[in-house]
Amino acid sequence: MRARRQRFKLLALIAIFAIPVITAWVMVEWRIGIPDQRTAHGELAPQVPPLAHWPLAEPRQALEAGDWILAFDCSIDCDVHADQWWRLHRAMGREAPRISRLRIGGHGPALPGESLAQWAKVPEWQSPGRVWLLDPRGDAVLTYTSGVEPRDVLDDVNHLLRMNPDTRAAPEFEVSNR
Repeated sequence: MRARRQRFKLLALIAIFAIPVITAWVMVEWRIGIPDQRTAHGELAPQVPPLAHWPLAEPRQALEAGDWILAFDCSIDCDVHADQWWRLHRAMGREAPRISRLRIGGHGPALPGESLAQWAKVPEWQSPGRVWLLDPRGDAVLTYTSGVEPRDVLDDVNHLLRMNPDTRAAPEFEVSNR
């Protein structure tokens, strides 16, 4: 009787570890319970070079090192687009300092927190009104067409910032060996 009870305990212990592995294998193999929807509203942009290789005539002043960059082409309806992305930047609340805006093209003064640049030569991957979201290294993460809803961009930016915590803002967690 005691040996039977010990075997039952052993089988129960094996089942506790084996059932999740078998369930995960079934989910992956037969695509059961895995969501198919997209989470990003923008498109991945592997053909867009890093920001350092963009053909810009003017230097990118006031771009903070380590910031995410919201770059937008301002060749059409510049006042509307610049204001729209400024409002999105303001809507980010406490996360706003982690984002820099780069307006490429257009005329007029920069809005608060915005850097200005001009295309030296228009690249083939650019289209009027396009928006790019660049990571802190300057690599294009997502790109959006000119008719994108700012709410969709805000959702993507908030998701990316949540998934990538700011490494610059935690000096109290640094450990020193003194």
